[in-house]
Amino acid sequence: MSTDDVTPPSVPAPVPAVLPAAVRTDPAARVAADAEPEMVGDDPGPDAAEVTAAAPGARGRHHLDAAVRGADTAALTARVDALEGALTISGERADPDVVASVGAAVDRVRDRLVIGVDHTVVALVGGTGSGKSSLFNAVSGLRFADVGVRRPTTSRVTACVWGADGDALLDWLGVDVENRIERESVLDADHEAALRGLVLLDLPDHDSIAPEHREVVDRVLPQVDLLVWVVDPQKYADDALHSGYLRHLAGRDASMLLVMNQVDTVAPEVRGELLADVHRLLAEDGLPDVRVHGVSATTGDGVADLRDALADAVARRSVAAAHADAEVAQAARLAATQVGTREPAPSQLALGTVVDKLASAAGLPAVAAAVAAVVRGGSSRPPRLGDVHGDGVGLARSAWLTSVTQGLPSRWADDLRHRVATTPELRLAVTDALTHVTVTARASPVARVLSVLAVVLGVLGLVGAGLVVADALGADPGWVPPGVVVAALLGAALVVGLLASAARRRSAAQRAERVLAEGRSAIESVARARLLAPTQDVLAEHRRVRELVAQAAGAPATR
Repeated sequence: MSTDDVTPPSVPAPVPAVLPAAVRTDPAARVAADAEPEMVGDDPGPDAAEVTAAAPGARGRHHLDAAVRGADTAALTARVDALEGALTISGERADPDVVASVGAAVDRVRDRLVIGVDHTVVALVGGTGSGKSSLFNAVSGLRFADVGVRRPTTSRVTACVWGADGDALLDWLGVDVENRIERESVLDADHEAALRGLVLLDLPDHDSIAPEHREVVDRVLPQVDLLVWVVDPQKYADDALHSGYLRHLAGRDASMLLVMNQVDTVAPEVRGELLADVHRLLAEDGLPDVRVHGVSATTGDGVADLRDALADAVARRSVAAAHADAEVAQAARLAATQVGTREPAPSQLALGTVVDKLASAAGLPAVAAAVAAVVRGGSSRPPRLGDVHGDGVGLARSAWLTSVTQGLPSRWADDLRHRVATTPELRLAVTDALTHVTVTARASPVARVLSVLAVVLGVLGLVGAGLVVADALGADPGWVPPGVVVAALLGAALVVGLLASAARRRSAAQRAERVLAEGRSAIESVARARLLAPTQDVLAEHRRVRELVAQAAGAPATR
């Protein structure tokens, strides 16, 4: 076949995150009756039935399932759950376009997680006669892939899965049920553990004259984690490979290997020179760091090293996991634009300022002062709590909202404004609460008693003083009290009068303070229920959304 007949393919973009839902097939039908695998080599190992699958409930099956559907799928599932939870809590407080975009990403990743992202997909790609299927059998240790004249249907992909739970992935990759096999069984113990999670694909010949063969290759290549290009000593420089594929993959060195198969057909002394020439051609293709392995599927030379390289690939993160991770991270970054970096500080939720403003709107300080005046005796007008001024309540509410919405996105701030009480509702609640405040303006009993006593003592003192004066003027009052007694009575009257005044002032201050305290307590209860509680609810939801978005992004939330 002339290389001019081969049209260079358009290398597809990396594996998409949008995947069709998988349909699980019957495990019992994995291996067709006319394609029963045989073990390669002298060691018979497990028979085909043991290799493909034990009956449902067989020992070790759940262990293998758990080993494959592992950490990446679990971690991504948790992150997607967090992102979906953030959307649910946000509701209409997130921009609809953002919700639609993030929701679509969540759906795409969930579809991919149904399949799982913990398998490592490795594809053997090669031209006609490269020994690709023989290498497939050598690596798997099974005679499953058709070789040579036994390959009448080379447009089909053959797959070997180490471990279990690969059916959904193989369904999505388009591998027919009769062309798939599970390599690892409980009889292998841990002999195959290093490759657990590997999906090894044997693709059709990329240089086949049948266009459908090449279409299969072009469709599957973007979906694999590691491309293993299999060449032979005669055709390793074929331009159909280099210009048709390799040069279009420049920069993807880390996700490729090149295997020079059939090295047993080359003299040992020239093998190094042969592999060096392969390196030179790869460098010209823009792939200087692609690793090259010399292998013989016939003799087994180099197969162990190739299996070690595949084990290294299995130990790395899969392409599907990396792309799902990137999509979740991008969606989380988009969702993060709908929340602030943090909530208002606790000091901004203090009620002192708003209670002061509401108390002023209710005239509470003036009422307390009037109570004090009545108790002191400076006023006879009984005080009462009047109407609460709506303008003052509106200013108090506005000041509260300005403080607690700082740093919140506009939709969250708008929601908070709708959740707290309106100005009329707040005014009515304050008015109702103040009706339960007792306003007492009675004089102090102690002050009253002291005042009466001062008057009595004063009268007695003045009477005594009058008698003393009368006696001094020559009148005969009959009985004249001693001067010292008169002075004592007048002095006592003065002292008791001062005590009565102090008692009135103290009582006035106490009653005014009580009215003010009870009134503020009533107003604070209203502010706590109508302003603080709904504010805290909104901020708690905002904090939860922010934490969920940070979890989805894989970063710690800011406190």
